[in-house]
Formats: sequence, structure tokens, C-alpha cells
Amino acid sequence: MAMVSTSTSSLSLQTKTSFPSQRKAPKPYPKNLYYFSFTSSSTILTSSTPLINSSSIGIRLSISLKSSSTAKYNEVVVDEEMDRIKRLQNGSDVRGVAVEGERGRVVDLTPPVVEAIAESFGEWLLGGGEGGVIRVSLGRDPRISGATLGVAVVAGLARAGCLVFDMGLATTPACFMSTVLAPFGYDASIMMTASHLPYTRNGLKFFTKRGGLTSPEVEEICDRAARKYVNRLATVSTTLPSPPTRVDFMSAYAKHLRDIITQRVNHPLHYDTPLKGFQIIVNAGNGSGGFFTWDVLDKLGADSFGSLHLKPDGMFPNHIPNPEDKTAMALTRAAVLANSADLGIVFDTDVDRSGVVDKSGNPINGDKLIALMAAVVLREHPGTTIVTDARTSMALTRFITDRGGHHCLYRVGYRNVIDKGVQLNKDGIQAHLMMETSGHGALKENHFLDDGAYMVVKIIIEMVRMKLEGSDEGIGSLIEDLDEPLESIELRMNVLSEPRHAKAKAIEAIEAFRNYIEEGKLPGWELDSCGDCWVSEGCLVDSNDAPATVDAHMYRAKVFDEEHGQHGWVHIRQSIHNPNIAVNMQSILPGGCKTMTRVLRERFIVASGVDRILDITQIDNYTES
Repeated sequence: MAMVSTSTSSLSLQTKTSFPSQRKAPKPYPKNLYYFSFTSSSTILTSSTPLINSSSIGIRLSISLKSSSTAKYNEVVVDEEMDRIKRLQNGSDVRGVAVEGERGRVVDLTPPVVEAIAESFGEWLLGGGEGGVIRVSLGRDPRISGATLGVAVVAGLARAGCLVFDMGLATTPACFMSTVLAPFGYDASIMMTASHLPYTRNGLKFFTKRGGLTSPEVEEICDRAARKYVNRLATVSTTLPSPPTRVDFMSAYAKHLRDIITQRVNHPLHYDTPLKGFQIIVNAGNGSGGFFTWDVLDKLGADSFGSLHLKPDGMFPNHIPNPEDKTAMALTRAAVLANSADLGIVFDTDVDRSGVVDKSGNPINGDKLIALMAAVVLREHPGTTIVTDARTSMALTRFITDRGGHHCLYRVGYRNVIDKGVQLNKDGIQAHLMMETSGHGALKENHFLDDGAYMVVKIIIEMVRMKLEGSDEGIGSLIEDLDEPLESIELRMNVLSEPRHAKAKAIEAIEAFRNYIEEGKLPGWELDSCGDCWVSEGCLVDSNDAPATVDAHMYRAKVFDEEHGQHGWVHIRQSIHNPNIAVNMQSILPGGCKTMTRVLRERFIVASGVDRILDITQIDNYTES
């Protein structure tokens, strides 16, 4: 028996695990019987969570909620409690600390908080005019807090009047696809994940049939949840009329991916096993991506020997499941070279991002992955627009335009980039690919969904196509002419403020940066537009009378001199995740980044006085190194 205790609500659960279909040997998920119960209240102080990796949320569930009158709160306490819930919003997601283990971080994503958020999401769905019974699917990655918080999600959705369908261990893209693939077609979905963050974190991602929720929509839900959390007056006792319905959606999702590969490869000799003769290594990082090995690759005839870390483990013992992680890429590279494999794949925890390693052992992520996908997409859709975040290189722009495409530079944040692609298509501008440098990538043909597995499917299809055409060069040959910036760096400036005021202070500093450039106080620096997408609304420099709503302020400046013309850029943005400002820059000149940093420091940060509200230690250390 494992216990999580904070104070006055009790919740008991029996679960029996059930997992997606898989090959018989090895069996990565043992079937075990777990029992757990916990008590909690609206005062979130401590939490300890059992190491439970069960994949099913529940057989029997009973809830009793008790909250004392808000009279015990003075106005300050209530405001602090509400702010704490609101700060869990992370752009279009919710993220927080779910178990103890991080120095200096307290547990803030507790079962009562999650229940309030899930209930608020359910009420938001019911208030959207859908009518009838709302059916919501629920998936999660293998984090150790998943079973505990999953109960809270079920309870909250049930209190809102929704029917819940438990998918167990799943991926973020699968959660969305459960709203569109027959015969499932749920009205909405929640994925419990914190992506690549440590095992102590967890979070929620929300979907309807039209895609992921926007930041303003999640803000509305968190505001509602915050009020609900601090104002519970009555004792509520609820017994669910029936447990969540257990569904095996991952098998259907895997078949969906297999069908795409077989149909588009259309292999002339072995249609059903188009990957026969290819060795493909998957590094799942002990997240949710192992299914791609046994339910997709193996069934299509691929040799997946040498794959790494396929067994889900919410402690992530080998490395962070992240295609940007150097250890993850290095281990995958070594496995590809040791086995003379054709391709290596790295997934993040919830498989909405991916990176690859080519047959020569070259890691392909960041700008390289965008270039690879652009090469594939531009072959299928000549002249299309590629939307990226504004941290991509000038070389990537040349790569895209040299192939007849258009490059739209947009705001950092994968949801921003995807939404921009949706907007462009609505305005009659064909944009078939939207990608952020973090590895989030979405395609118009796939519901504008950021799906790491689907991205890999596209790359695999291209790899097989090249082989059928007689080429042995591998997918790395598609980006051989992509230049890399000579210098690239990211620095951070923490906001010197209480958390509740940090966002406003960061915006103040970033708007001062814009004003300094527009007023000509930084000679040779010019505010960058959104590139070649022809639409100004919500772009890097929003020229509309009613600017688009954004989740973080940011600007990019092009940097010129008389000798070299444009030789670099500086991008300054408010972090969505933490109370700081990120400064990214690239240069084609030796020492260019350091020169730009000195100008930024002396002629803007110090001259404007924003150093009084920012910790510029990293800026100082870099300029003095």
C-alpha cells in the first residue's frame, strides 16, 4: 500500500494494468495488480507518490471532498493560492511539480489541483455548445505520479458530467487522434505528461476535435480552476456510477501509422512488409515511444535489433527522453554505427517530438531536422511555405528558398508556430510544414498535429523511396548543402521579482528592447519582420491596430555592418516556462556573438536601466570570458 497525504480529502482506487499490444518477447510491461489510496485537501504543502506504473486508471473509485470555509483565508492567502494555480499554466499546457525531489521546488501539482483543472476543462467543454454527453479520452506517459493524478483527472471530469475512456500508457499525438479516428471519435482528450522534464514533474495537455487548446483557452480553464480550488464550501461525496472505460487505442493508432507507410511506399515486391531489409534503431528513453518498435517497425518487416530503452520507466534512469539531449543522441549514434543501421530514431517522453540519426551516425535535430522535413515536403508540395520559430538560421532560410519554398519566421513556441500555419492556410497561403527548433513539427496533411512518430514515418517513407530508386546515400544526403552558423549561443536573464509580477517585468524589458531599436539607439540593428509569409497579424513585428494575443513577448533583430552586411541576429523573448528572459543569437563571423552581446549589454541593458530588474550574470560572464 502506498500513501499520499496532505490533509482532508480521501480517495481510494484499485487498478489492474493493461497495456497496448506488443510482441511476446521481450515483454516490456509486466502485468501486475496494484492497490493504492490517498488523502488530500485544498492546502497543498507536501506530497509523496507511490512508484506505480499501472496503465489502467480504475476499477472502483469513491471520492469525498471536504473544504473548510473560505473564511479561514484572508484576502492575501486566497490571492496566493489562486496565483499558484494560475502559474501552472505553461503556454497551451499545464505543468508543475508532482512529487518531491527537486531542491528549491515545492509540490504544486497535487490531486486536488488536478481535479479542479480537469473539472474546469469538462465544464468548458459542456459550455461550448456541444450538447449531449461529452466523451473524453485520457492517456499518460509512464511518470511515477501518473496513476495518482490520473484518478484526480477522472474524478474531475466525472464531476463535470463527462464520460471518461482510459487509454492507459499513450502518446500525446495518439490522444488527439482518438478524437478523429473511427470508431473512437471522442469529443476531447487529456494527455498527462511533462514532456522531457524530470520525473518529478507532470502536466496536462488538452485536445478537442479541432486540435490542441490555445494559450488563452487554457488560461480561462486555469482561472476557473483557481476559483474553484479556493472556494469549495460544501462537502461533496461522489461515487462514480461506473469506472472509466478501458480502451486499447494505441493498437489502432499503430495500425494507422503502418497503413500510411505501406500505402505510400507501395512496395512492388513485398507490399505488407515494405521495411524488409532495413535496420532501424529506436531510442524511446524509457518513455511512451517503445510501441513504435514492436507495433510499427517490426510488423512492417524492419530489423529493430539494437534499439534502446524501450521499457517505460517513469524515473527515466538512462537519460532525459529528449531529441535535443546530447546523451540521447550520442547513445543512438553509437548504436547506429555499431549495428550499421540505416536509421536511428530518438523520441521524447510523450512522442510529440523526435530526432533522427542517419546511417553515417550524423545527428539530425534542430535546424537540420527542419531542413530534412522541408526537403521531403517541398518535393511533394513545390513552392509551399515552411513556418518555423525565429531561432532558425539564415542558412536554413537559404536552404528553403533555394528549393523554391518560402520561409515564414514566427514566434517561439510550438503552438504559436502551428497556429501560424493554420492561419496562413485559412488566408489562402499553402503552408504544409510547421516546425520549431525543439523538434515539434506539424504537417497540414496530419491535422496540423505535432506528432513525432508521424514525422519519422515521413522520413522512413522517403528513405525507402530513395532505396527503390537505386540510391544508397541515405536520408542525410538530402541536407548535405545546409550550412551551419559559425556561432550560436543562448543566454538567460532571471527576472528580479516575485513570481506573480515576473511576467509583467519581463514584458517591460522586452518592450524597452523594441523601443531602443525603433528609436535608432542601436546602430546597425533592425527589427526583423516575419520573413516571406506576407501576413503581418501576430508576427514578429505586429503592425495591426489590434495585435494578436500571444503567450510570450519576443522580438528578433537583424544585425548589420558596412563590411559584411547582415552578419547575425539577436532574439530576445520572455520564457513561457520560467521567470526569465532568453537571449538567442547567431553569427557568421568569428567572435560575432560576443560582439553583439557587448553591444546588447552596454547600449541597451545598462543604458536603459533594465539591469535593475534583471540578473545579467550570464551576460557578464560571457562578455568577460
